[in-house]
Amino acid sequence: MTQPTLQTLEVNGLRMQMAMQGSGPLVLLCHGFPELWISWRSQLAALSNAGYRAVAPDMRGYGGTTAPEDPTAYTVLHLVGDMVELVKQLGEKQAVIVGHDWGAPVAWNSAMLRPDVFRAVVGMSVPFSPPGPVNLLDALKKAGIHTFYMQYFQTPGVAEKELERDVATSIRRINYSGSGDGPDRVAFGVLEPNQGFLDNLVDPKTLPSWLDAEDVAYFVAEFSRTGFRGGLNWYRNITRSWEVLAPWRGVVIRQPSLFIAGERDDVLKFPSSKPQIANFSNTLLDLRGCHILEGAGHWVQRERASVVNDLLIAFLKGL
Repeated sequence: MTQPTLQTLEVNGLRMQMAMQGSGPLVLLCHGFPELWISWRSQLAALSNAGYRAVAPDMRGYGGTTAPEDPTAYTVLHLVGDMVELVKQLGEKQAVIVGHDWGAPVAWNSAMLRPDVFRAVVGMSVPFSPPGPVNLLDALKKAGIHTFYMQYFQTPGVAEKELERDVATSIRRINYSGSGDGPDRVAFGVLEPNQGFLDNLVDPKTLPSWLDAEDVAYFVAEFSRTGFRGGLNWYRNITRSWEVLAPWRGVVIRQPSLFIAGERDDVLKFPSSKPQIANFSNTLLDLRGCHILEGAGHWVQRERASVVNDLLIAFLKGL
């Protein structure tokens, strides 16, 4: 079986590193926080074997891709722009776009903003909802919530200091505690007063079977080198991204779409998630499937790799 090859291209003012495998119709795979192209290792192989050209970039601010110093250079329009330009630099006019965690809003918004480029879309973990009149951070404050983890991530330097103190421990805790194998408590939620993000999480005695030790070592090496600032800057543009999407409020996605999430994913416990999923018939006009995988947690494409691969390939073959 072929292995992915790493390549770096000039994309939208960035030097973007990406893993590529296979040939055929283009499928882009967008990772989330705190991840890298390697999160898609299983999907790269499966899609390649199924006759597709699978490309998984290190997203803006991560790994081998440029991390702009300007913290305002991480809005959703920057991120969608990266994916539009990446399609062009790969010599293609169209692609199917797939995203997980923060990569899901990139995929959803890419499909919404550029239906001419992205002919179909798959979101994992984070449901689609059209841009709306309420900003998430303002809504949290209005609800009397001040220690949600996304709020904790807002102040530059605070989360960086905590996560970079011991990168290996941070990676293990985040991956294990957010998974379906983790403790029966919310990992990505409200923090206790005067505690950090990692205090919500547990360091496992042994890694779960889906979390390869070599992959963990790769994550640790890369985040030890780059730090976490680039990824955290995505959170620091939540309000700015909401502002720049104002012209598209209420816009729906008409292309073929698919949603996949783990039953134990903390994102599905956010108050907005279930109503957003229930509203898919109004917001995803060609939804081809909504799959909540029993026992899986947040890292669904790694925790249930074979099931996710089968769902992706069936979706792609049906286009």
